[in-house]
Amino acid sequence: MTEDLPPERGPRRRKQVLLRLDPLVHDALTRWAGEELRSANAQIEFLLRKALAEAGRLPKGTGALPRRGRPPKGDGQERDTD
Repeated sequence: MTEDLPPERGPRRRKQVLLRLDPLVHDALTRWAGEELRSANAQIEFLLRKALAEAGRLPKGTGALPRRGRPPKGDGQERDTD
């Protein structure tokens, strides 16, 4: 089955997964994500990656989590007002 292989070129596409959770677990996860300024989806991915890394099972080709939000100051987008 070659359908599961990542494409040879171009950006990786993100997999979509249906996840069923206990409502109380979802509420706790959503609160935790909000405290860390993440979406619930980003929090789940963060926790899964952390667990995989700690177990020594995170694949070597795994890219970094995409950064979300406003770019940091000093990225060259400020205008000179002189």
